[in-house]
Amino acid sequence: MVAIATCLEAKVNYVEPLAICVQARAPVLLWGAPGIGKSAAIAALARALGEPCETVIASIREPSDFAGLPVITHDHDALDRAAGADVPCVALAPPSWALRLRAAGRGLLFLDEINTAPPATQAALLRVVLERTVGDIALGPDVAVVAAANAAEDAAGGWDLAAPLANRFTHLQCSADPSAWIDGTISGWPPPRPKKLPESWRGGVPAMQLVVAGFVRKMPHLLHCLPKEESQRGRAWPSPRSWTMAATLLAASKAAGASLDTEMALVSGAVGDGAALQLIEWQRALDLPDPEDLLRDPSSYSPDDRDDRTFVVLSSVVQAALSKLDVARWRAAWHVLGAAGRGKKSDIGAVPARKLAEVQSHAPGISFADPVVAEQLRPYADMLATYDSTIKSQPQPQKAKA
Repeated sequence: MVAIATCLEAKVNYVEPLAICVQARAPVLLWGAPGIGKSAAIAALARALGEPCETVIASIREPSDFAGLPVITHDHDALDRAAGADVPCVALAPPSWALRLRAAGRGLLFLDEINTAPPATQAALLRVVLERTVGDIALGPDVAVVAAANAAEDAAGGWDLAAPLANRFTHLQCSADPSAWIDGTISGWPPPRPKKLPESWRGGVPAMQLVVAGFVRKMPHLLHCLPKEESQRGRAWPSPRSWTMAATLLAASKAAGASLDTEMALVSGAVGDGAALQLIEWQRALDLPDPEDLLRDPSSYSPDDRDDRTFVVLSSVVQAALSKLDVARWRAAWHVLGAAGRGKKSDIGAVPARKLAEVQSHAPGISFADPVVAEQLRPYADMLATYDSTIKSQPQPQKAKA
């Protein structure tokens, strides 16, 4: 197993994006030709990460193996007990592999040959993949869902994945590298050495959500693009759910210090190649300032002509200010927002301004009555009056007489 996993890893390092998905607990589906070792790669990765792994062959399972097997029980709910009822009820009993994963509290659920499962079984997998729920039990948030599939034309009795199931996964394409296989056969096969996510990696998710939201604001037609061709619906495509997943995986890959190739593979696997390429290129062209630099010196900020860049900058400044909120950072964030408002960008700053305004009644020393803040929030006064009725009474700039 280690041999084939290393062979797969060598060409474009598929183990790196796969390992990031597993550690981020983002459902991931590994596509590739038969016989190249997808199953072996996943098992080897589980061992390298120290995770228990339960393998379930989707093609030989029935819907009840995932949705739960109906069984009669006398374990009534509270209402029945209060009424003294003694009637049986039906529960959805989980299979043994689900109980083992729940008892472990973590691990990998490996759904092999997932696209050979018939449509009814695929439908039963929807809650398993997204919510990690099997029958009437929850596996828990520390269980990763990993799947493997051959292309429909290569699979034994294969089906195209249903669009709702496909959109729950990050899709990674893998192939075997001949030179890596030759070297490993002659010299031996080292185990995979995946990069580990730091415990604090989720702290970077809000920043990546702002980037993705800024991109979708610029390209709203890319928010939801269900492919017209049935076969393409079984792969990666943009949706609100997959954009959220892309933001999470971007944060995870940056926290792990992953390569740009890995970053691109993860975003492409979530939303498809076309949308991913546009996001990466757009993000690169933004050349965003560090929000902490702007909070230290808010006078250095001046809005530019790019509304999409302005939105991301303002949102990131507010996000940074709220992460370690004090009076100085509150004032600095309003200074940046005020500069945008005076630069005719108050419509762009409205959303981050509302977010910053929501905390003013919950933090000591932070108030719209602060004269420094009052000067900066004038462009947003009408909007913010819903948070504090005193704002409308603040003096507004006088128009010059003709």
